[in-house]
Parts: sequence; structure tokens; C-alpha cells
Amino acid sequence: MIDFLIYSGYLFLFINLILYTYSFFHKEKANIFFICYLLFAFIMQITMEFMYHLKFDNLFVINIFVIGQMILLSLFYASILKNKSQKKIVKHSVCWASLILGLQFFIDYKQFLKFNLFAITITSLLVVAFALLHFYNMLTEFKTYYYITIAIIFFMLGSTILYLVGNITLSLSKDVKLISWALNAFLFLIYQLVILYEWKISFSKKMN
Repeated sequence: MIDFLIYSGYLFLFINLILYTYSFFHKEKANIFFICYLLFAFIMQITMEFMYHLKFDNLFVINIFVIGQMILLSLFYASILKNKSQKKIVKHSVCWASLILGLQFFIDYKQFLKFNLFAITITSLLVVAFALLHFYNMLTEFKTYYYITIAIIFFMLGSTILYLVGNITLSLSKDVKLISWALNAFLFLIYQLVILYEWKISFSKKMN
């Protein structure tokens, strides 16, 4: 069951990458930073999967992924926010977060090579904050990337909670850990399905 959820998530991520890239080259373009995020996420997920099967330690790849995810999604939101002050807030926040994480890794490089809850939490919550800011704007503005924003909020929060729970349950039974992994894989699959739905609503009709 877990393998089905995981590989289904990968499949829909790849489909989304193809569809959004295709839309980018048409009149109603998809956002280039979001496409870069999908490409980056696909490369990272496949890399982690190969390393897992080859029995290599892939924890440092998770740190690369969450930091890259934060940067690309912050650029995505900075590009669609219309308020200049909000754009500055997003850019300054991600710069400060990157600096803080860079200092942590510089002081203790081992933090980069292991499961880093601090990095996961700060990067995920920043993205959630940016998504909430855009969602607030959409209450009075035209709804752009509405479903994606909702999906990002719920997926990032849910995934972060599961990472925290997973860290607590490291010493517990294998069955408990499998439940945490399965829930995270399920959230990722739903996340990709909502992204696909956004494409259908926002771009598929515009390409006809």
C-alpha cells in the first residue's frame, strides 16, 4: 500500500511537470518558478528513491530539498503578489532563513548530514506563511493559483507535523513508523492531485 501511494505521487508529480511546462509555452503561461519547483521536486524525489534502494544515506538530500523548496516557492509567491511591501517581506524572509540555516551548517556541518527538524520546520512554516498571505489577498482580488495555495498550506503543515511525529516515534515499533510514512505519502499524493486539478481549472481550457 505504501509503495502504491509513493509511486502514484511520483507519477502525478511527473504528469504535473509535463502539463505545467506545456502550458508555459502557450498564451496563458504557467508560472515559471512553479514549474522550476515541480522539476526540482521530481529530481529530488527520484534521487532520494534511488539512494534509498542503493542503501545510501539520503538525509542530506532532504535538507537540500526543503531549502530548495522554500526558495523556489518563495520566488513563486513573490512573483504573483502584487503588493510591493509583501514582495519585500517574502524576499527578506527567505534571505534571513537561508542565512540562519547557512550559519547552522557552517557552525556544525553535521546538521546538514542528518535529519534536521529545525530546517524542515522553518522552511515549511515560511512557505505556509507566504501561502496564507496570498490566500488573504485572494479574498479581495482575482483568485490565482487558488487550489495550489490551499494544497500547499495543508500539505506543508501536515507533512511538518508528520516529520515531528516521525522523529518522536523513531524508538517505537516499525508499524508505528510505517503509519507515519503512509500518511505522508497519502498527503503527497493528494497534494499532486490538487495541483493537477488547478491545471485543469486554470490552464486546460485556455489551451483549446
